[in-house]
Amino acid sequence: MIEVRPVTTRREQREFLNFPLDLYKGNPNFIPPLYMDEKKIFRKDYVYNDCCDSVCFLARKDGAVVGRIQGIVQKASNAKRGERRARFCRFDVIDDPAVSAALFEAVEKWALQEGMDTLCGPLNFSDLEREGLLVEGFDQQATFEENYNAEYYQHHIESLGYKKEVDWLGFRLYGPEGEETLQELEDLTAFIFRRYKLHFGPSRNTSDFLKRYADGIFALLDTSYEQLYGTVPFTEGMKKLMLDNFRLIVDPKYTAVILDENDRVICFGVAFASLSRALALTRGRLTPRTAVRLLRCLKHPDGLDLGLVGVDPEYLNRGVSAVFSAAIMKMLRDNPQIGYADTNLNLEDNYAIINQWRRFRKEQVKRYRSYVKSL
Repeated sequence: MIEVRPVTTRREQREFLNFPLDLYKGNPNFIPPLYMDEKKIFRKDYVYNDCCDSVCFLARKDGAVVGRIQGIVQKASNAKRGERRARFCRFDVIDDPAVSAALFEAVEKWALQEGMDTLCGPLNFSDLEREGLLVEGFDQQATFEENYNAEYYQHHIESLGYKKEVDWLGFRLYGPEGEETLQELEDLTAFIFRRYKLHFGPSRNTSDFLKRYADGIFALLDTSYEQLYGTVPFTEGMKKLMLDNFRLIVDPKYTAVILDENDRVICFGVAFASLSRALALTRGRLTPRTAVRLLRCLKHPDGLDLGLVGVDPEYLNRGVSAVFSAAIMKMLRDNPQIGYADTNLNLEDNYAIINQWRRFRKEQVKRYRSYVKSL
């Protein structure tokens, strides 16, 4: 017998957080989130509680936990788009379609009780968190920013009447297509900078970088991401959360900020040292051993994760994206221990971003999907 109940006790919270860690134990392609960060979703002062309602469900079969799912009503997103949508995320399950059906029945019923008419996902509280269902690339290791799930999830979800709404693509970049490509891009960068009176923004260290550019980056994120799927307006709490995370992992030598003649941020790209090697085959807890592995990855990365890229819409068609491509190529060239850069999730119809990678030696390694169903 399958029983689905909302999470209400601390024991159930631990079971909810631990289930995917147990399900994917021994799988090196699954990269857990930091456990201390995941625990925050149950706190009364969680940063998203001012703009979201949520619920977590656990499924049991013969007394054992066999699945979980979270439902979210992102009120800021609904208000922005004039919708009545609920989101699902943190969906993990054993290979039993009946368990998936029971979990989705529970979250759909909850969404209807909240006055919603549509369920979509996997989408989190915001696009700053993991989103999308892996549908291609099961043999690839996830990045720290990506979900990982078994292949059967897709079949379970689609059998319940969910249809594709959007896909994200993940590329791995290895360097320029040819030896002359970087020089051409550097020449183009010099021309664009002269023509539009642009320059790279300097910074001495992480604190200096955030002090100089955080406000400009947030302003640009709000304008450049405004129409992208699943994005929500930034709140002060979200900005603080992002800054706290940046202080831990941002290294200015893996960033690029372009300023206009008035020192206004008009383009930026922030890459992070890949943390997958440090967190693979762990449970996401910051044990002394894991902490040491994380520090090694931050100081001596073997790969980069392209976390955030933003371009002022006014400059989209002025070749500024080519400048960012050149910056990534130089990062790879100047740091020979870094073998690649993972783009993470790019919306398949976000051609402004995807076209940035055309000058790279690259391969598409992953595809993620968001589903939708009318209730």
